Amino acid sequence: MTSALPGRRGPAFVATLLPAALAILALLPEAAHAHHLMDLLHLKPNPFTGLLSGLAHPVLGPDHLLFLLALSLVGLRHRSSWMLALLATGLGGSCLGLVLPGLPAAEALVSFSLVVVALILLAGWDRRLLLPAIALHGYVLSAMVLGWTAAPIATYLIGLLISQGALLLVALGVLRHSASACSATTRRTMAAVLLGLGAAWTWSALVG
Repeated sequence: MTSALPGRRGPAFVATLLPAALAILALLPEAAHAHHLMDLLHLKPNPFTGLLSGLAHPVLGPDHLLFLLALSLVGLRHRSSWMLALLATGLGGSCLGLVLPGLPAAEALVSFSLVVVALILLAGWDRRLLLPAIALHGYVLSAMVLGWTAAPIATYLIGLLISQGALLLVALGVLRHSASACSATTRRTMAAVLLGLGAAWTWSALVG
């Protein structure tokens, strides 16, 4: 009986620790700035490295990673299929960024999107606000590949789509499996942490 307990509580334990994990991310140096795999490993763009970069980018950018995790909190009350619309909108934002780059204050707006998600969770704001928010994330992620040729850009976008979809599905699965631990109080705590991080990163982007 005792040995079965940790197995049942594993996902619940993850959900309970999620607010602490969000807070730890806030302490990372330059946490609001995404890192590019191509720069970290000094790679040249080609179809393979483009795919690797797209797969890794959502994980290497804490602001984008937190945004995706926050989407899963909103998705607890909705069907998983609605995530497809968000992913498609994000891809559309990336395509727009390739055609019309240079949106002013884009990084600050990306950080502010965390505030928007938090207010959807805390104050019941319209969840359709997530559509322009994820489009903005896609727009900013496209800036990393400006100047690349068509083939590595295409595989980069495919990698982004796969990585983001997998993260959303895993996060939703964990949270739904541990619904008893992810109580209203826990969700409000996580939303409050997101609100604080989003506000702090937005201010940093504006004054930095």
